[in-house]
Amino acid sequence: MSEPTGKYSITMPRDIAEAAKARSGPSGLSAYVAAAVARQIERDNLNELIAVAEAEHGPVTDEEIQALRDQLHQARREQRKSGADAA
Repeated sequence: MSEPTGKYSITMPRDIAEAAKARSGPSGLSAYVAAAVARQIERDNLNELIAVAEAEHGPVTDEEIQALRDQLHQARREQRKSGADAA
């Protein structure tokens, strides 16, 4: 069962509203806007977690970020290779 909904009136620039309406597809503008707001809330929550972690442990360096990206890319390459070997 889905969550209860409420009806709200919002104001936004017309060009943004028209672009959203054009992209909303069969689910409609309300669902499109709700999904966009949900993604923004997730980002806000993640940014809060990052701020707390950085306050406790210091900022993450560009080198640390790149090292983690490299690990992720390597893991994906290995996963693709394992999948190809199994086929």
